Amino acid sequence: MRTHGERLSRVLGCRGCHGKDLQGQNWDNDPKGYGVLWASNLTRAIPAMTDAQLRDVLTKGIHPRRRDLWLMPSQMFQHLSSADVDALIAHLRSVKPAGEATPDPRPGPRALSQIRSGEVKPAAALVRERRDMLPFDAGPSHGLGRYITEVTCVECHGTKLEGRHDEEGSTPDLVVASGYSRAEFDTLLIKGIPSGGRKLKNPLMGQVARSRFSHLTPHERDAVYAYLKARAERPQ
Repeated sequence: MRTHGERLSRVLGCRGCHGKDLQGQNWDNDPKGYGVLWASNLTRAIPAMTDAQLRDVLTKGIHPRRRDLWLMPSQMFQHLSSADVDALIAHLRSVKPAGEATPDPRPGPRALSQIRSGEVKPAAALVRERRDMLPFDAGPSHGLGRYITEVTCVECHGTKLEGRHDEEGSTPDLVVASGYSRAEFDTLLIKGIPSGGRKLKNPLMGQVARSRFSHLTPHERDAVYAYLKARAERPQ
């Protein structure tokens, strides 16, 4: 279980936000802008939580101590299976405490303005808002592929996988996957290299592929490819 949980921690991006050793990191240090924002040192935070509290953080966006939890992708993780949540928790509990506890985030004026306007919402609100916002259902045979996109791809490509255009950049509708051969799709997910030797419009995909999606198993990559092909070919 712990081995599966360790792999999940990579696929789901835990180490991208909380650091490769899960000891936290400073995401922004601009008191006059977004503020001073830290991702928690999970090796110090997790021992203070029960499994139920940790499950609430992951899947409900509810923190046992803070009033609101920000930037935690619980809106995606609420769709994780119980078995995967259990495996992830087992792995996180196995990591020995190290480093210093990180401070709570201190939002700056820009972040506070976006919070007041509703442009930025706490994790718990996003969980409620997006509970039933799911990608296209291509049927039971594509359940695994859809599940993987629900807990990974929607983060950048939107809840319906139709792409996103905002101040953080542009991402395509994943209908583009239908233009890839299976081998080309593997190269994209493992190395972050698109078909035809093109350059990615959003370089973040390359980083995510190498650090996260490269840890998907061949069977999982098969499932994602088959699902995205089925989605692209659905009746309009």
